[in-house]
Amino acid sequence: MLSIRNLAKTYPGGVRALRDVSLEIPPGMFGLIGPNGAGKSTLMKILATLLEPDTGSATLDGLDLVANKDETRRLLGYLPQEFGVYPKMSAVDMLRHLAVMKGITKSGERKEIVEGLLQQTNLWDVRKKALGGYSGGMKQRFGIAQALLANPRLIIVDEPTAGLDPAERNRFLNLLSSIGRNVVVILSTHIVEDVRELCSRMAIISSGELLLEGVPVETIDALKGRVWRKVVGTEAEREAIEKAFPVISMHLVGGLQELRIYSEQSPGQGFAGAEADLEDVYFHHLTRHRPN
Repeated sequence: MLSIRNLAKTYPGGVRALRDVSLEIPPGMFGLIGPNGAGKSTLMKILATLLEPDTGSATLDGLDLVANKDETRRLLGYLPQEFGVYPKMSAVDMLRHLAVMKGITKSGERKEIVEGLLQQTNLWDVRKKALGGYSGGMKQRFGIAQALLANPRLIIVDEPTAGLDPAERNRFLNLLSSIGRNVVVILSTHIVEDVRELCSRMAIISSGELLLEGVPVETIDALKGRVWRKVVGTEAEREAIEKAFPVISMHLVGGLQELRIYSEQSPGQGFAGAEADLEDVYFHHLTRHRPN
């Protein structure tokens, strides 16, 4: 169990990136979603020992991750939003090099681990290709391979599918779903679909604050019968609805705007009931906590 207690971080200049965030994260896939600038990457960097919090603590099965940075790094697998590689090195040579840095010094053990990870991430056939020639999706799969070195107990992946085409995204999500259930895996993203497809628990963070934590299906159930939709034909109609109801989101449907609103009862006025989904949960909580 990863226990996060009252983590706070303010950057020079007064930007409050985290505001007393507390979470209990069990083994398995945990989704952390929020818009860009929400504080997700700051939280991930603190857990990965790359940033020092102003206040608060983070412990994994009793180990203080903030105070014991060397030990934390030995049990951590980290795929940051942007990670560098030596473009002229092959995947197999780079993994061998990183394995030595992780303390896997026995050549036989290292060979077995590296080859197994290349097979697991479906990179075996291109293991001798220079990393500079990898596609975005291949680089992300290599990133997971390096994150899995030395059997980590905490794995952090930060915005892993941003910029991937649909096929590469599916390959990457399938790879993430295959990671064992006995480790804590945090998926930090602003893409709601990634969390819906992978995670048994999730949290929403915005402006450094925790807005919601729970089971995705249960958070959707809480909105059942409270989401309504209507296609509007004019800007005046849209503006009138925005003044009268809490608007969850707007989408284009056939070139027209479809508004989805939150209402405890039928709003009438041509609205139809809509089946709630995780995107509704996400936008509903963001709009409720939007600064005035």
